[in-house]
Amino acid sequence: MAYVRNAWYVAGWSHELEAEKPFAISILGERIVIWRTASGALHALEDRCVHRLAPLSLGRCEGERLRCMYHGLLFDADGQVVEIPGQAQIPPQARVRRYAVVDRHSWLWVWMGDADAADERLIPPAVGLDHSDYILGHGHLDYAAEARIINDNLLDFSHLTFVHAESFGSGPQFAETPARITPLDRGIRYERWTENSTGSASRRSPEPMDSFMTYDFLIPGILLMTGGVFPLGTAKACDYGQPDLSQAVSGVTFTSQAVTPMRDKSARYFFSWGPHRSHGDEALRDVLMAMADQAFAEDKVMIEAQQRVIDDTEEVQVMPTVHDRGVTLFNRLVEKLARQESGSALEAA
Repeated sequence: MAYVRNAWYVAGWSHELEAEKPFAISILGERIVIWRTASGALHALEDRCVHRLAPLSLGRCEGERLRCMYHGLLFDADGQVVEIPGQAQIPPQARVRRYAVVDRHSWLWVWMGDADAADERLIPPAVGLDHSDYILGHGHLDYAAEARIINDNLLDFSHLTFVHAESFGSGPQFAETPARITPLDRGIRYERWTENSTGSASRRSPEPMDSFMTYDFLIPGILLMTGGVFPLGTAKACDYGQPDLSQAVSGVTFTSQAVTPMRDKSARYFFSWGPHRSHGDEALRDVLMAMADQAFAEDKVMIEAQQRVIDDTEEVQVMPTVHDRGVTLFNRLVEKLARQESGSALEAA
């Protein structure tokens, strides 16, 4: 499956990276070591020593450098070997790949393309755990499945009616009526109004209201979703477009989610969720996170089972439905950007 390389992938939660303690992860099948120095600087290199291929993630931080703890080669932050114990001459090819890495929105983001071409303006605007307006819980989940089919799940919410009937308590409208899907430069926007409803489990209302939800799904696989509950007639009053969330009477929450392809048929799913401070507290956050834990476990069962069926299918073909507009637009965008990157690489060669 094709993936965009000139993009920022989530490697982990920034608060879980301890100073001077290297952290290992694979993204797009590439082994990466990330470490934070005592000064707070963040670095990422290929997690493979040039000598005998020992993992540098088992190494020792020395200032801004990282020492392989197998035979002692010392690497600088650019990936160049600067010391080989007992050997004065250092071969010029004694270096490993450097990755651009940034700490933002409580996530560690790694640019999988050329580190010198990394563009921080392309980091999706997630909401961090320290955001002053939201009270957020967080977690992650590992899938024995291709990241692409997890993305497809998040791009087609018609499954909420069936997969999450017991957790989110989603009504029939998700399957019965398509949402509004708008193409974006690096993703799609999903918008849905549910009129004259008491809502779902996460946005329950004691009397009928208009409920709004929207999310942007951005390259490489980032979902940023919010919404709220409004007085009856709000949907029509704003012509079924985006409302002013400050006018919501309840139910304003935010969730940031990220799907990171690690290896073939292996992905890590990061998520946070919680209420706006004007619409909830830590107790509601915990209720929402318990609901999310149940729902994401439901997704995991279905998606991993789907992966097994795909693996057993000789010629994989899917039959799109009306709900696949977001899936189709996003996957076409991924394929387009991946082709452009391949073309640029061929020209450079």
